[in-house]
Amino acid sequence: MDLAYLRAHPGQLPLFLTHQRIRETPVPGGNICTASRLTLDDGSSIFTKSWPEGPAGAAGGAPENFFATEAAGLRWLREADAVGVPEVIVALPELLALEWVEPGEPTPSAARRFGAELAALHRAGAPAFGAEWPGFIGSLPQDNTPSDGDWPGWFAEHRLTPYLRRSVDGGALSAAEVTLVERLISRIDGYGGVEPPARIHGDLWPGNVLWGADGRAWLVDPAAHGGHRETDLAQLALFGGAPHLDQILDAYQEVWPLADGWRARVPLHQLHLLLVHTAIFGATYRNAVGTAARAALSV
Repeated sequence: MDLAYLRAHPGQLPLFLTHQRIRETPVPGGNICTASRLTLDDGSSIFTKSWPEGPAGAAGGAPENFFATEAAGLRWLREADAVGVPEVIVALPELLALEWVEPGEPTPSAARRFGAELAALHRAGAPAFGAEWPGFIGSLPQDNTPSDGDWPGWFAEHRLTPYLRRSVDGGALSAAEVTLVERLISRIDGYGGVEPPARIHGDLWPGNVLWGADGRAWLVDPAAHGGHRETDLAQLALFGGAPHLDQILDAYQEVWPLADGWRARVPLHQLHLLLVHTAIFGATYRNAVGTAARAALSV
């Protein structure tokens, strides 16, 4: 099997893997999926991810539309022809195969290129907040129902409230954090920075930026949708921050300056992903939620 054959017959990939006709090398793939590098007969490589076997995947494999959603998001981001996004080669219910990106090291020049390209991606826009495909954020479903309303109400309804409820149901938050987040939601119309929908990655914590050997940053594992561009930039600062973040932001601002007050809104935009973490991982991220909510309320 070579790359041309695989593009023409994507449904054959599981058969070749079952019969061990392709060299498969495990690679790090994050917290959810099993990831591999496949080396084809023509010497080319592809990246694959599948739902893990055993107890984690025993209840029927990946959630319905899980890989189709990721494929749709990658294709939509790639259509903008702005930033590095791997080509989707195979998208099946049980696995996803992507163009292989040879890993490299982050450099200041790569960071500046990434900032400029991310601005171009965002500027490509979206028809509405949300998306035409069902959403996932990590392993959790995410409501992508499109809305032509304004951003604050959409963000509160579709990105904050559902994961606040999940976190409460799981016992991850105390009454103090819940009160802070609810107060923030009640005031969300007053935060300003309202803009038309941008074409965003939607889960752009630093681990979802792949620094390539080609000197370019590539976007992987998206929760792509029409959203606020400040969300992507705020997420890049989470969990230690992306390498050379100042260079990324400086180059971004040169291409498409951010609205006044954007730095003060960073905690608000980060709160979505932090609530996703309390919903999935529990109380480990409780303090981070409280800190972000308090910082947002202090504006």
